[in-house]
Amino acid sequence: GGERLLSELGYRLGQTLGEGSFSKVKAATSNRYRGPLAVKVVDRQRASRAVVFKFLPRELSIVRRIQHPNIVRVFELIEVCNKKLYIVMEAMDTTLLQMLESLGKLPCAPNARDIFVQVVRAVRYLHDRNLVHRDLKCENVLLSADGRRAKISDFGFSKELKGYPDLSTTFCGTAAFASPEVLMGIPYDAKKYDIWSLGVMLYMMVVGNVPFDDSNVQSMPQLQKKGVMYPEGLPPLPEPCQALITQLLQYTPSSRPGAGQIAKNRWL
Repeated sequence: GGERLLSELGYRLGQTLGEGSFSKVKAATSNRYRGPLAVKVVDRQRASRAVVFKFLPRELSIVRRIQHPNIVRVFELIEVCNKKLYIVMEAMDTTLLQMLESLGKLPCAPNARDIFVQVVRAVRYLHDRNLVHRDLKCENVLLSADGRRAKISDFGFSKELKGYPDLSTTFCGTAAFASPEVLMGIPYDAKKYDIWSLGVMLYMMVVGNVPFDDSNVQSMPQLQKKGVMYPEGLPPLPEPCQALITQLLQYTPSSRPGAGQIAKNRWL
Protein backbone atom coordinates (compact mmCIF):
# COMPACT_ATOMS: atom_id res chain seq x y z
CA GLY A 1 0.00 0.00 0.00
CA GLY A 2 2.64 2.52 1.05
CA GLU A 3 4.95 1.91 -1.88
CA ARG A 4 2.06 2.25 -4.34
CA LEU A 5 0.99 5.53 -2.73
CA LEU A 6 4.56 6.81 -2.99
CA SER A 7 4.78 6.03 -6.69
CA GLU A 8 1.43 7.76 -7.23
CA LEU A 9 2.93 10.80 -5.50
CA GLY A 10 5.82 10.73 -7.97
CA TYR A 11 8.51 9.03 -5.87
CA ARG A 12 10.79 6.24 -7.04
CA LEU A 13 12.53 4.33 -4.27
CA GLY A 14 16.02 2.92 -4.84
CA GLN A 15 18.47 0.94 -2.74
CA THR A 16 18.45 0.77 1.05
CA LEU A 17 21.15 3.08 2.47
CA GLY A 18 20.84 2.14 6.14
CA GLU A 19 18.69 0.10 8.48
CA GLY A 20 17.56 0.36 12.10
CA SER A 21 15.39 -1.90 14.24
CA PHE A 22 12.11 -0.35 13.06
CA SER A 23 13.15 1.90 10.18
CA LYS A 24 15.25 1.96 7.05
CA VAL A 25 16.54 4.74 4.83
CA LYS A 26 16.20 4.34 1.09
CA ALA A 27 17.57 6.36 -1.80
CA ALA A 28 14.81 7.98 -3.85
CA THR A 29 14.02 10.42 -6.61
CA SER A 30 10.92 12.46 -7.27
CA ASN A 31 9.54 14.42 -10.16
CA ARG A 32 8.76 17.26 -7.75
CA TYR A 33 12.16 17.80 -6.14
CA ARG A 34 15.44 18.16 -7.98
CA GLY A 35 18.36 16.04 -6.97
CA PRO A 36 18.71 12.84 -4.97
CA LEU A 37 16.47 12.22 -1.97
CA ALA A 38 16.54 9.91 1.02
CA VAL A 39 13.33 8.46 2.42
CA LYS A 40 13.22 7.19 6.00
CA VAL A 41 10.60 4.45 6.19
CA VAL A 42 9.33 3.94 9.75
CA ASP A 43 7.40 0.76 10.45
CA ARG A 44 5.18 1.64 13.41
CA GLN A 45 4.18 -1.96 13.96
CA ARG A 46 7.77 -2.92 14.66
CA ALA A 47 8.50 0.11 16.85
CA SER A 48 8.02 0.14 20.61
CA ARG A 49 5.14 1.96 22.27
CA ALA A 50 7.61 4.57 23.55
CA VAL A 51 8.71 5.29 19.99
CA VAL A 52 5.22 5.38 18.51
CA PHE A 53 3.59 7.46 21.25
CA LYS A 54 6.46 9.58 22.57
CA PHE A 55 9.60 9.86 20.43
CA LEU A 56 8.10 9.77 16.95
CA PRO A 57 5.49 12.50 17.56
CA ARG A 58 8.26 14.70 19.01
CA GLU A 59 10.53 14.06 16.03
CA LEU A 60 7.76 14.92 13.55
CA SER A 61 6.72 18.06 15.40
CA ILE A 62 10.33 19.27 15.48
CA VAL A 63 11.34 18.48 11.90
CA ARG A 64 8.25 20.33 10.65
CA ARG A 65 9.41 23.51 12.36
CA ILE A 66 13.14 23.70 11.72
CA GLN A 67 15.02 24.93 8.71
CA HIS A 68 18.73 25.65 8.76
CA PRO A 69 21.57 25.29 6.22
CA ASN A 70 23.32 22.80 8.54
CA ILE A 71 20.31 20.61 9.29
CA VAL A 72 19.14 18.00 6.80
CA ARG A 73 16.00 19.30 5.15
CA VAL A 74 12.76 17.35 5.42
CA PHE A 75 10.54 17.99 2.40
CA GLU A 76 7.51 15.91 3.18
CA LEU A 77 5.97 13.56 5.75
CA ILE A 78 3.69 10.88 4.33
CA GLU A 79 1.65 8.76 6.74
CA VAL A 80 -0.08 5.61 5.57
CA CYS A 81 -2.94 4.66 7.96
CA ASN A 82 -1.02 3.83 11.08
CA LYS A 83 1.38 1.35 9.58
CA LYS A 84 4.17 3.14 7.77
CA LEU A 85 5.50 6.63 7.87
CA TYR A 86 7.72 8.06 5.12
CA ILE A 87 10.01 10.99 5.90
CA VAL A 88 11.29 12.51 2.64
CA MET A 89 14.63 14.30 3.06
CA GLU A 90 17.47 15.69 1.01
CA ALA A 91 20.17 13.09 0.39
CA MET A 92 23.77 13.69 1.35
CA ASP A 93 26.80 11.79 0.07
CA THR A 94 28.45 10.38 3.15
CA THR A 95 28.63 10.63 6.94
CA LEU A 96 31.34 11.99 9.20
CA LEU A 97 31.73 8.45 10.58
CA GLN A 98 32.40 7.03 7.11
CA MET A 99 34.85 9.83 6.42
CA LEU A 100 36.76 9.08 9.65
CA GLU A 101 36.70 5.35 8.93
CA SER A 102 38.34 5.94 5.55
CA LEU A 103 40.78 8.72 6.54
CA GLY A 104 41.58 7.75 10.13
CA LYS A 105 41.47 11.34 11.33
CA LEU A 106 41.20 14.83 9.92
CA PRO A 107 43.70 17.68 10.01
CA CYS A 108 42.54 20.10 12.74
CA ALA A 109 42.51 23.02 10.40
CA PRO A 110 40.90 23.50 8.03
CA ASN A 111 38.99 20.18 7.73
CA ALA A 112 37.92 19.30 11.27
CA ARG A 113 37.39 22.93 12.16
CA ASP A 114 35.24 23.70 9.10
CA ILE A 115 32.96 20.70 9.68
CA PHE A 116 32.74 21.34 13.42
CA VAL A 117 31.80 25.01 12.96
CA GLN A 118 28.80 23.93 10.90
CA VAL A 119 27.67 21.37 13.47
CA VAL A 120 27.96 24.02 16.21
CA ARG A 121 25.82 26.41 14.13
CA ALA A 122 23.09 23.78 13.84
CA VAL A 123 23.19 23.02 17.58
CA ARG A 124 23.09 26.71 18.43
CA TYR A 125 20.05 27.15 16.17
CA LEU A 126 18.29 24.30 18.00
CA HIS A 127 19.25 25.40 21.52
CA ASP A 128 18.17 28.99 20.79
CA ARG A 129 14.72 27.52 20.10
CA ASN A 130 14.81 25.34 23.23
CA LEU A 131 15.19 22.21 21.14
CA VAL A 132 17.72 19.51 21.99
CA HIS A 133 19.02 16.72 19.76
CA ARG A 134 20.31 14.15 22.32
CA ASP A 135 21.89 11.85 19.74
CA LEU A 136 24.77 13.88 18.30
CA LYS A 137 27.38 11.49 16.93
CA CYS A 138 29.56 11.13 13.85
CA GLU A 139 27.08 8.99 11.92
CA ASN A 140 24.39 11.65 12.37
CA VAL A 141 26.57 14.30 10.71
CA LEU A 142 26.02 14.02 6.97
CA LEU A 143 28.50 15.44 4.47
CA SER A 144 28.57 16.49 0.84
CA ALA A 145 30.88 14.51 -1.47
CA ASP A 146 33.72 17.04 -1.12
CA GLY A 147 33.38 16.92 2.68
CA ARG A 148 32.87 20.68 2.86
CA ARG A 149 29.17 20.92 3.73
CA ALA A 150 27.92 19.33 6.96
CA LYS A 151 24.36 18.84 8.17
CA ILE A 152 22.99 17.10 11.24
CA SER A 153 20.25 14.52 10.92
CA ASP A 154 18.16 12.01 12.88
CA PHE A 155 15.89 13.79 15.34
CA GLY A 156 14.59 10.54 16.82
CA PHE A 157 15.60 11.53 20.37
CA SER A 158 15.06 15.26 20.07
CA LYS A 159 12.63 17.17 22.25
CA GLU A 160 11.45 20.64 23.09
CA LEU A 161 12.38 21.88 26.54
CA LYS A 162 9.61 23.51 28.53
CA GLY A 163 11.10 26.24 30.67
CA TYR A 164 14.33 26.03 32.64
CA PRO A 165 15.68 23.89 34.09
CA ASP A 166 13.74 21.16 32.31
CA LEU A 167 15.72 18.09 33.29
CA SER A 168 15.55 14.89 31.22
CA THR A 169 15.69 11.36 32.55
CA THR A 170 15.62 9.28 29.36
CA PHE A 171 18.86 7.59 28.36
CA CYS A 172 19.25 8.67 24.75
CA GLY A 173 21.96 8.18 22.22
CA THR A 174 25.06 6.03 22.22
CA ALA A 175 27.38 5.21 25.14
CA ALA A 176 30.55 6.54 23.44
CA PHE A 177 28.92 9.99 23.09
CA ALA A 178 27.05 9.95 26.41
CA SER A 179 27.99 12.35 29.20
CA PRO A 180 28.72 11.16 32.75
CA GLU A 181 25.40 12.36 34.16
CA VAL A 182 23.47 10.57 31.41
CA LEU A 183 25.45 7.33 31.93
CA MET A 184 24.86 7.52 35.68
CA GLY A 185 21.13 8.03 35.26
CA ILE A 186 21.08 11.41 37.00
CA PRO A 187 18.38 13.84 35.69
CA TYR A 188 20.28 15.96 33.19
CA ASP A 189 20.20 19.27 31.37
CA ALA A 190 19.80 18.06 27.79
CA LYS A 191 21.53 21.11 26.28
CA LYS A 192 24.66 20.32 28.32
CA TYR A 193 24.41 16.71 27.13
CA ASP A 194 24.47 17.92 23.50
CA ILE A 195 27.55 20.04 24.32
CA TRP A 196 29.37 17.00 25.78
CA SER A 197 28.56 15.00 22.63
CA LEU A 198 30.08 17.82 20.53
CA GLY A 199 33.29 17.42 22.55
CA VAL A 200 33.40 13.67 21.86
CA MET A 201 32.78 14.39 18.17
CA LEU A 202 35.57 16.98 17.91
CA TYR A 203 38.00 14.65 19.72
CA MET A 204 37.12 11.81 17.34
CA MET A 205 37.64 14.05 14.33
CA VAL A 206 41.15 15.12 15.31
CA VAL A 207 42.38 12.00 17.16
CA GLY A 208 40.62 9.25 15.22
CA ASN A 209 39.15 7.26 18.10
CA VAL A 210 36.79 7.72 21.06
CA PRO A 211 38.07 9.74 24.06
CA PHE A 212 36.75 7.29 26.68
CA ASP A 213 36.82 3.51 26.31
CA ASP A 214 33.19 2.47 25.88
CA SER A 215 33.76 -1.30 26.07
CA ASN A 216 32.74 -1.18 29.75
CA VAL A 217 29.96 1.39 30.13
CA GLN A 218 29.90 0.99 33.94
CA SER A 219 33.42 2.34 34.34
CA MET A 220 33.13 5.20 31.85
CA PRO A 221 32.12 7.91 34.38
CA GLN A 222 35.34 7.31 36.38
CA LEU A 223 37.40 7.70 33.19
CA GLN A 224 35.44 10.81 32.27
CA LYS A 225 36.06 12.31 35.70
CA LYS A 226 39.85 11.93 35.28
CA GLY A 227 39.61 14.05 32.15
CA VAL A 228 40.42 13.55 28.52
CA MET A 229 43.74 11.88 27.59
CA TYR A 230 45.54 11.79 24.25
CA PRO A 231 47.25 8.73 22.78
CA GLU A 232 51.04 8.44 23.01
CA GLY A 233 52.75 9.51 19.83
CA LEU A 234 49.92 11.74 18.62
CA PRO A 235 51.43 14.88 17.05
CA PRO A 236 50.47 17.79 19.34
CA LEU A 237 47.13 19.38 18.50
CA PRO A 238 46.87 23.15 18.14
CA GLU A 239 46.48 24.49 21.68
CA PRO A 240 43.14 26.27 21.01
CA CYS A 241 41.67 23.05 19.58
CA GLN A 242 42.77 21.05 22.60
CA ALA A 243 41.49 23.76 24.97
CA LEU A 244 38.08 23.65 23.27
CA ILE A 245 37.88 19.86 23.67
CA THR A 246 38.70 20.25 27.38
CA GLN A 247 35.94 22.87 27.81
CA LEU A 248 33.33 20.72 26.07
CA LEU A 249 34.26 17.59 28.03
CA GLN A 250 33.96 19.14 31.48
CA TYR A 251 32.72 16.52 33.94
CA THR A 252 30.43 19.03 35.65
CA PRO A 253 27.61 19.98 33.24
CA SER A 254 27.37 23.60 34.43
CA SER A 255 31.07 24.10 33.58
CA ARG A 256 30.46 23.33 29.90
CA PRO A 257 29.92 26.35 27.65
CA GLY A 258 26.63 27.08 25.91
CA ALA A 259 26.36 26.72 22.13
CA GLY A 260 26.50 30.51 21.71
CA GLN A 261 29.78 30.67 23.64
CA ILE A 262 31.31 27.91 21.52
CA ALA A 263 30.36 29.76 18.34
CA LYS A 264 32.50 32.68 19.56
CA ASN A 265 35.50 30.46 20.35
CA ARG A 266 38.76 31.94 18.98
CA TRP A 267 39.83 28.73 17.23
CA LEU A 268 36.49 28.44 15.42
